[in-house]
Amino acid sequence: MEDISKRSISLTRLYEAPVELIWKVLTTPEYIKDWWGPEGFTNTIRKMEVREGGVWDFTMHGPDGTDFPNFYHYLEVKPFEKIVMEHRQHPKFCIIVELYPEGQSTKVVWQNVFDSVPTKEETIRSFKADIGLVQNMERLSQCLKQHLVRDNGN
Repeated sequence: MEDISKRSISLTRLYEAPVELIWKVLTTPEYIKDWWGPEGFTNTIRKMEVREGGVWDFTMHGPDGTDFPNFYHYLEVKPFEKIVMEHRQHPKFCIIVELYPEGQSTKVVWQNVFDSVPTKEETIRSFKADIGLVQNMERLSQCLKQHLVRDNGN
């Protein structure tokens, strides 16, 4: 079996939120548009079909006004467990998000798996994808906290 660690960026984080809420903010356009991407980015979502064979078509808007069109294909969708989606244009990579409930918390294991080591290195150099993933996970945390407060009526 291939060792993908050299061509991937991975991050594991425990969120103090139930798996159902994390699934909701990962798979619902009105939620994901507010947190997806590095700090300062916003999103316009044209289509989001969270199902195997479905597509996610959106544009990330950078803080400097640069637009980054994105188009993903969902390869695997297991509700409350796992999402695998493929970014087929350059840079080519898959995102694998796995969810593990731990009481009222959820462990999220996130991997960006690139088609090659050079693609990974170029994406880190050009787009700071490693820093972006950390920021993306932090923005997810902030989104979850807002929803937990709202859902608890505080």
